[in-house]
Amino acid sequence: MSEVAIYTKPHCPYCSHAKALLESREITYVELDVTQDPDLLTEMVHRSGGRTFPQIVIGERAVGGYDDLRALDRQGRLAALLEPQGADS
Repeated sequence: MSEVAIYTKPHCPYCSHAKALLESREITYVELDVTQDPDLLTEMVHRSGGRTFPQIVIGERAVGGYDDLRALDRQGRLAALLEPQGADS
């Protein structure tokens, strides 16, 4: 399964919603609180191109924020992103 990273900040309702969606699908993720390490903000922008919260990265793919994650889930495309790339190629 591809690693899921979620860049968050405290008291962010969209961050909470994104984590709840991942947990409801039993998807393990690494939470990166940018307030705990200022370098994480730079890393987040570099990896995702986004500056809003949360920013979600699955493997090497920047997914975007909560609305983007929810849309992938509703379209049935979230599970496919979690599969390791190149497993059959």
